Amino acid sequence: MGKRRKNNLQLTFNILPIDEKATRRAVEEYLETVRQYRQIGFVRREAAVTQAYVYREHQTTNAISKQTETIAVYNVDKEAELKEKDRLLSLAMERLSSVQREVIQRSYLDNEGEFDYISCGEMGVSDSTFRRIKKEAVSLLAMQLRLAKWDEPKSNMVL
Repeated sequence: MGKRRKNNLQLTFNILPIDEKATRRAVEEYLETVRQYRQIGFVRREAAVTQAYVYREHQTTNAISKQTETIAVYNVDKEAELKEKDRLLSLAMERLSSVQREVIQRSYLDNEGEFDYISCGEMGVSDSTFRRIKKEAVSLLAMQLRLAKWDEPKSNMVL
């Protein structure tokens, strides 16, 4: 066994005021969005035209509803956003070590929904080591994807 290398970026995480729960939640939501996009692609919205046979009294708000325009803009913007998220995640995953990449892939991006203890056995690592690697990888992804949530500074002043 060789000496375990620490990434310089990992050493600074301990001194930064990061809210770990909120950061982990943000990264998991990001990874789940990308996983769904990779698995099923983008589902476009379509305009629904339903005729009503009841007379509706309209108010004079002068507001115009542009349903088709709104849906078209949403479809274009959302698909571009999902493609960009996928691209950024691919770039961030390339910067992780091979073990960290495998842990993130197995835990979040594979569609099989495998339990962590099964992944531990297949990778040949202990449960605590797996959790440590996963925590480090999520922290690195949070910084690379700019998803880190910062703790609110606590004021020491008493009013």
